[in-house]
Amino acid sequence: MDEQPEQFLRALFDTVVARVQPERALPPHLPEPPRGRTVVIGAGKGAAAMARALEGAWPGPLEGIVVTRYGHAVPCRHILVEEAGHPVPDEAGVRATAKILDWVSDLDEEDLVIALISGGGSALLVQPAPGIDLRTKQAISRQLLHSGADISEINCVRRHLSAVKGGRLAAACHPARVIGLLVSDVAGDDPAVIASGPTVGDATTCADARAVLERYAIRVPDAVDALLRSGRGETPAPGDHRLARVENRLVATPAQALEAAAARARESGVTPLVLGDAITGESREVAREQAALARQIASGQGPVAPPCVLLSGGETTVRVTGDGRGGPNAEFALAAALALEGCPGTWVLAADTDGVDGTEDNAGAWVSPATLSAAEEAGVDPQAFLARNDAYGFFAALGDLLVTGPTLTNVNDFRAILVLPETGGGGSGHA
Repeated sequence: MDEQPEQFLRALFDTVVARVQPERALPPHLPEPPRGRTVVIGAGKGAAAMARALEGAWPGPLEGIVVTRYGHAVPCRHILVEEAGHPVPDEAGVRATAKILDWVSDLDEEDLVIALISGGGSALLVQPAPGIDLRTKQAISRQLLHSGADISEINCVRRHLSAVKGGRLAAACHPARVIGLLVSDVAGDDPAVIASGPTVGDATTCADARAVLERYAIRVPDAVDALLRSGRGETPAPGDHRLARVENRLVATPAQALEAAAARARESGVTPLVLGDAITGESREVAREQAALARQIASGQGPVAPPCVLLSGGETTVRVTGDGRGGPNAEFALAAALALEGCPGTWVLAADTDGVDGTEDNAGAWVSPATLSAAEEAGVDPQAFLARNDAYGFFAALGDLLVTGPTLTNVNDFRAILVLPETGGGGSGHA
């Protein structure tokens, strides 16, 4: 490997992001133009970039509106781009969603709706169910995000408290044909989970949503409890007649991203070991497991020999008990640093492919064999920072945050642990 370890890991991240950029991923999945109107709607962190890619590839007239996270907008010629709050929904999201529903309110059978859906759409596509206000949804979202619930559980609740998720958006487009183009940010690539499945019939029930709330001891107002117990929050089922002309197509997935990273590693003479594209669980626990495997490889007892890189994707979670800052990738990196204990020849990069780790301004963080010794010299206690969920503060103190800005795509977490022969290595600084 000719590159420095940090350069190599950053090249893997950049390769992943490039592989799932909309201008590359979206055009092969476009349908034929309709006899009627082409209306574009969408929501998610990648929605604006997807809209721009669609405009560049579409052979005829189109119109529409998408909503994306603040700071993720890009200019489009024919498609209106709105920005709103994420991960907690806000009034801008409510207004944008109302505009989307208005745009599809008068379609007929000859019209085509192209729905551009990516991760983050759950928070951005917002219309509370009747009897539920935005403040209530915000409070429940915050509790779920800090509870340790995984994204499928969070989205199950969101669907049943919404007037637009869980297939309701597609139902609102009836009788037009609907093609959903989806960028997956969820383990297993289930279209019903991506952005809470606004174009997908929902197999979950109000009872399932209640079970999630009970499992994580989330207290809800009486109006929410009544909505779920009465069944008024039930979503369109997969066989609903309004969804008969709906087709959903995955245009970019975590598996594609890891395949691209593995190919890039081979080009550098590094053996890739893909651990999975759908890894979930507590960030710190996943980090300890992967660090143990890396140490085993470094000792010569692993399934592959150095130089190698352990690659994984999916979405880990953080059960917040402290008052610090940091998303799941920074917490993974900090827990991995502690578990590796300065293992020679071992580097880590953990980052979210959308450029935003949780709610922070970093994509993730770096770890090198020198991380713990550098922390000791700086008087920074990694155990204390981990205990209060302040991985951001730890890596900020060392200058080891990865800050990329919005990447305008999102296939969730990307983790890479590089293990080099003990005599190999490169420097200890970070890119």
